[in-house]
Amino acid sequence: MKIPGVSKLRRVAKRLRARLAPGGLILMYHRITEVKSDPWSICVSPRHFAEQMEVLRKFGKVVSLQQFNQTLQQGKSPHWQIAVTFDDGYTDNLYTAKPLLERYDIPATMFLTSGYIEQKRDLWWDELNRLLLEPGSLPEVLCLEINGTIHRWELGTAAHYNEEQFQQYRSWKASREDHPTPRHALFYELYWLLSPLLPEVRQKVMDELLAWAGSVPTLRPEYRIANLEEVSALAKGGLIEIGAHSVTHPFLSFLAIARQRQEIQDNKTDLEEIVGQPVVSFAYPHGNYSEETTALVQEAGFTSACTTYAGTVRRKCDRLKLPRVVVEDWDGEEFAKQLFEWRAN
Repeated sequence: MKIPGVSKLRRVAKRLRARLAPGGLILMYHRITEVKSDPWSICVSPRHFAEQMEVLRKFGKVVSLQQFNQTLQQGKSPHWQIAVTFDDGYTDNLYTAKPLLERYDIPATMFLTSGYIEQKRDLWWDELNRLLLEPGSLPEVLCLEINGTIHRWELGTAAHYNEEQFQQYRSWKASREDHPTPRHALFYELYWLLSPLLPEVRQKVMDELLAWAGSVPTLRPEYRIANLEEVSALAKGGLIEIGAHSVTHPFLSFLAIARQRQEIQDNKTDLEEIVGQPVVSFAYPHGNYSEETTALVQEAGFTSACTTYAGTVRRKCDRLKLPRVVVEDWDGEEFAKQLFEWRAN
């Protein structure tokens, strides 16, 4: 594949190497696909992902996360090493990302939430997106009781959301401060209200939200999490390492110690039974953890754990608190520029 402006990429790469700043990078992806709306910027198009992998293959020292971890374990700096990781385990990781990783011979670690592997409905955050940010009509008033507190929202005219409005706002990102309609404001507020809840409590609220919207649980093919056979297929070939990402993707530090231990250990056990090999890498869901959480991760036998905090990995970095940088839907040239910026910090 030819990348536009490849000579510019070479100049950028030369500047990158000239920086001589110690340390490496761990890249964080979620999905390699294109969807109707992507409010959290977790999707990279297959075309852009291919360009990004070509940039890495030409200009980076790409290693597996375990190799990266071994460098740190030996007390060395992972100078210019780059590791690729994915969170959650959507099926596009197998059907789109893996073939491209194989094409460019780039290893990756994919962190999976074992409790969702056989789930027959969308993940709750995708369900929330479908209900609120896609065209359709909703009641004008929503009342929900969440952890003993009554919350009330009024959608007004935004209760009716047509295709034209959807197209106008489909590129909206939740990280922005502006909320173009009451639907977007409701989406954002509900996401952060629901995120820290116990999984069983959150599911109850989501069921109430579905009933309010006049909808039912749906498993859309393009939002499906890999099933047992697909997880096994991901692990075949040796290029993909399967890592752990908890059972139900909670904010771990909000849970009691016993519940945290269960989320971490059961996830490890489940995945090891599926892939038939040790699972030694962990990623904290939502990047959330406490000192007790990291101790439990170590107790469970993990040798490294990734956060969602951006930064370069230095020689003395805690291997149970590894920073990562989020990759967005950039073409090859912009991706190379971002690599330069990350390395400069």
